[in-house]
Amino acid sequence: MADAGRGGTSGGPSGLDGERGTTNGDAVDLVRARAALLDPPPGARRLGPAALREALVELHDFWLSSRAAAVGVGEGSALVAVGALGRRELAPYSDLDLVLVHDGRGRRGGREQISQVADALWYPLWDAGIGLDHSVRTVGEAIEVATTDLRVALGLLEVRHLAGDPELAERLAATARQAWRAGIRQRFDDLVAATEARWSRSGEVAHRIEPDLKNGHGGLRDVQLLDALAAAQLVDRPTVDVQDARRLMLDLRVELHRRAGRARDVMQAEDAHEVVANAAGDLGVTDRFDLARALSGAARTVVFATDAALRSARAALPRRGLAALRRAPARRPLDDGVVEHGGEVVLARDAQVSRDPALVLRLAATAARTRLPIAASTLHRLAEAAPELREPWPRAALSELLALLGAGEGMVDVVEALDRTGLWGRLFPEWGAVRDLPPRDRQHVWTVDRHLVEVTRRAAELTTRVSRPDLLLLGALVHDIGKGRDEDHSVVGERLAAHLGKRLGLWPADVDTLAAMVRHHLLLPHTASRRDPEDPATVERVVETLGEDPILLELLHALAEADSLGTGPGVWTPWRATLMGDLVRRCRVVMAGDPAPGPSPLSEDALALARVVAANGRPEVSIDGDGELTTITMTVAAPDRPGLLSRAAGVLALHSLQVHTADLGEHGGVAVDAFTVSPRFGRLPEASLLREDLVRVLRGSLDLPARLAAKERDYDRPGPAPAPSRVVWFDDEATGAVVLELRTSDRIGLLHRVAAALEAQDLDVRWARVSTIGSSVLDAFCLETAEHEGLDDDRRKAVEEAVLAAADAGLVAPERSSAG
Repeated sequence: MADAGRGGTSGGPSGLDGERGTTNGDAVDLVRARAALLDPPPGARRLGPAALREALVELHDFWLSSRAAAVGVGEGSALVAVGALGRRELAPYSDLDLVLVHDGRGRRGGREQISQVADALWYPLWDAGIGLDHSVRTVGEAIEVATTDLRVALGLLEVRHLAGDPELAERLAATARQAWRAGIRQRFDDLVAATEARWSRSGEVAHRIEPDLKNGHGGLRDVQLLDALAAAQLVDRPTVDVQDARRLMLDLRVELHRRAGRARDVMQAEDAHEVVANAAGDLGVTDRFDLARALSGAARTVVFATDAALRSARAALPRRGLAALRRAPARRPLDDGVVEHGGEVVLARDAQVSRDPALVLRLAATAARTRLPIAASTLHRLAEAAPELREPWPRAALSELLALLGAGEGMVDVVEALDRTGLWGRLFPEWGAVRDLPPRDRQHVWTVDRHLVEVTRRAAELTTRVSRPDLLLLGALVHDIGKGRDEDHSVVGERLAAHLGKRLGLWPADVDTLAAMVRHHLLLPHTASRRDPEDPATVERVVETLGEDPILLELLHALAEADSLGTGPGVWTPWRATLMGDLVRRCRVVMAGDPAPGPSPLSEDALALARVVAANGRPEVSIDGDGELTTITMTVAAPDRPGLLSRAAGVLALHSLQVHTADLGEHGGVAVDAFTVSPRFGRLPEASLLREDLVRVLRGSLDLPARLAAKERDYDRPGPAPAPSRVVWFDDEATGAVVLELRTSDRIGLLHRVAAALEAQDLDVRWARVSTIGSSVLDAFCLETAEHEGLDDDRRKAVEEAVLAAADAGLVAPERSSAG
């Protein structure tokens, strides 16, 4: 290895001693200088992400150029950077992508010499632990590799000269670009396939809880794709909006590296707080929700630009052979003023943009119906020339809006395109408050505005179930429009929906119904999960709240289903549908003028089970369904005694059964508890095994807490940091019931521990609703004291502390787990 020190340059940037750093060829000083930039000494200024990125580029440029000069990179050879360093986008722990390019002159001795030079460059970096991707090639060799390796071809579009022969570096860059332009037609399909595979692996940056800033859809790789398409002269350079999005994601990536002390591209949930604490001013955000909103907006800007660029690039591909002789695509009429051209929806040549107020919505509805994208040029023309809709809207405009919303899946991308070009906000100024707004609940997988679109898509599938499909679609679109403000979003949304309904030109009665849908869109799901639908007082209160309006009830039922389906996977489940359907059925009976149905009596099978238990004193278990069903009902009957719920729940957990609902009944001194369950793993256990373990628990011969602790160690796997557990109290004035709602993270045996905590507080559980959505749990318990009295504040505080301790502890103590 050549001695790099003698004659080296001194006085490097940011404290790097050039002479010392190149004396013996190691890169330790490079690492030390980088560390000083990341963690400056006391009194020194902490560099913001953009300044740090620039300083890191200068630091590495200096070290590499000095080292290259010292080891003999000169005439006939050049050191060039590609990748992050080539783009001047170096994050603290980014790998260095370097190419030592040479002219290939000389025979064996020349090759050996360039190999020695390369070793003298690479080894110090390896020894210092710096990530390195390197190659040694002639210009011809580099281009030949690029013809078969898409990654290499894209990298060579970013060549930047560091040291040695600048003409050689420029020849490599120019030849690589020329080859890229000449071969883009043959490589375009491979480029798209690789891009879509990356999106599939990494997901959406805008909507992932833990987004991949580099590889996700809407991330930095997509911005580089836009640069590559521009280099092929198929599209224009990225717009200012895209460049702003790029800077934000680059800044975030720098902060992730700085926080982790290593290369990191995925922003985890716990990173947001520290990133905001250290770089809020540099990022232009105030808190983690503001950061999430900014990132979502940036990613969606990149997604829109990328999708449009890929379409434009495909249309602009050079045609050769017979394809070049074919006529340009014909313009196929689709609607008044709307045609298809080249696989996109565009304006007809005679379209009167400035005189046709419904044109934007007609074109959007056509695009959604045909599943064709709207041409970017058409969107920009509409944004510049389309007139504002007068109030109230013309009937034609409202009809086209309903046609758009009713298109289902096809409307999602269309609304996104209108939103990213400002047209959607012009139609609905209220949209600005929810645009890119991050969700507050973990079960939501979309931003609030995208959630509204997803719920509308789902509602379009339910329009045949309601008598007013138009109001269902509009209610779905605006049901959460009040979010992003300080007040209750249902209350704010009611006012906004009323204003919006008037602006759309709805009849006054329909305006009232739309506003009521928004005001009460949570009434049915909350009542079904937090109240006892079998209590006539509960039903009477729902009917009274809805003004005894069966159409409103019908609309809210469909909206609740669409809302759940548009929230995320696992939110709308068969048992949830059953609970809500039962509540709606009871409300319809009352609205028809009949008395509210009372509690459903125990089934004949449950009564027979209770009689067997009364006769022999042994617990019995029955299963309604077989192992092929996803969710089944399991009835546990046993002599009524304190602590039965917690013990039964513990036995179910021990057999890997996840509880969804618990309906607690009694007959002749026998507790009859019906659990809706589903197996976590595999098939259902035999009822005899459950009965045997329940008998052992009741006798005290089975150490349930110890067995559950062992099961949790075996099966629970570490995941994202759980959200803090929370207790919310509800007092039902109609029934006098006190309901405790627990919001926490799911774990094996959770219901057992919480029920034991409630039993230890001398409370009876009348019924329980257990909702598990992914890793989140929302459990509601209707509580009674032994004296059938209410719970004062002190008692509630004690109960709350006990429940939270049971939910958050690793495992409650054995003696506490079996209390009650």
